[in-house]
Amino acid sequence: MSTLENPFGQVLVALVTPFTADGEVHWGDVEKHIDSLISQGADGIVVTGTTGETSTLTDPEKVRLVEVAKSVAAGRAKIITGGGSNETAHAIELYKHSEKVGADGIMIVTPYYNKPTQAGILTHFRMVADATDLPVILYDIPGRTGVEIKYETILRAAKHPNIMAIKDAKGDFSEVSRVLNQTDLLYFSGDDSNALPHLSIGAVGLIGVTANIAPASYRTIVDAVNRNDLHTATEAHRALEPLVRATMTHVPGTVAAKYILHGLGRISSPRVRLPLVGPEEHEAALIEDELALVTGIAGVDPSRFRPDRNAAAGGALPKVAGTTR
Repeated sequence: MSTLENPFGQVLVALVTPFTADGEVHWGDVEKHIDSLISQGADGIVVTGTTGETSTLTDPEKVRLVEVAKSVAAGRAKIITGGGSNETAHAIELYKHSEKVGADGIMIVTPYYNKPTQAGILTHFRMVADATDLPVILYDIPGRTGVEIKYETILRAAKHPNIMAIKDAKGDFSEVSRVLNQTDLLYFSGDDSNALPHLSIGAVGLIGVTANIAPASYRTIVDAVNRNDLHTATEAHRALEPLVRATMTHVPGTVAAKYILHGLGRISSPRVRLPLVGPEEHEAALIEDELALVTGIAGVDPSRFRPDRNAAAGGALPKVAGTTR
C-alpha cells in the first residue's frame, strides 16, 4: 500500500467536453456540468482526456478547459489535464501551459500510433514529468495506444519524484498487486466496470466515464471502501452495472455518455466531433434498453430519459482543426 499523500482526489471524472450542435465547445455547459459533478461528490476532474475528445480539440481549447475547470472548482476539486500528445515536445508544451493556468496535476498517456519501445516510453514519461512541478499520473491503456507500459518500465518510472500514480485500463490485476507491493505509486481504476475490484486490492480511486452521469454512486463506493464497508460498496457497484454497460459497451464511451447526458437534460447537445459519430439507430436502441434497467441511481431516472437520435446523428467538423499529430 502506498504511503504517498494523494494529491489528485479519489472520485475523478473523465470529463466529456460538451459541444454545441455545430461542434464548438459549449462553455456554459462545461461550467454547469463541472459544477454539478463536484456538487455530487467528485473531488477530481480530468479535462481533455480520451473522454474529453482530446484528439479533436485545439491547444487553446485544451488550455482554456483547464482554466474554466479551475475557476468553477474554486478549490472544491483537483483539476487534472489529460491532453497530452504522442510527440514529446508537443506534450511538454501543453503541460507547461496547463501548469501556468492552474492545473493541479497532469496525466500522461502512453505515446500512441508511433508505438515506441519501452525505452522510448520511459524517456517520454521522464522528460514530460521533468517539464513541470506538477504531480503525474501515467495512463496505461494499450487497447487504444497499441503499447502497454510493462511492469519493469513502471518500476523504473516510479523512481521519478513527480510520477506518483497510474490510471490502469489494462486490467491485469496481478500486475497491479505486484506494482503496489513494489512501489509507492497510487493506482486509479481506468475501467468503469472494474472500479470496485481495483479498489478492493488497493487502488485509491477511479477515473471514470460513467462518473459523468452518476458521480454520487462512485462517491458511495469509494467512501464505503474507505470505511471497509464492502456490503454498501457492492450494492452500489451492482446498481451501476446496467448504466456502465449502457455507457461503455455499444459505442465509444464519449458518444454514449453524451447521448445519455443529453437525454437526461444535463447538456444541450449530444454532438461529438468527427471521426466520432453519434449512435446509429440499433446502437441507440441498445443503449436505451440497458438504461431502462437502471434503478436506484441518483439523478438517473429512466422514465425521464428523452433521447434525441436525430440530434446525436453524425459528427461535427469544428471551425478550427485540432493540433494533435
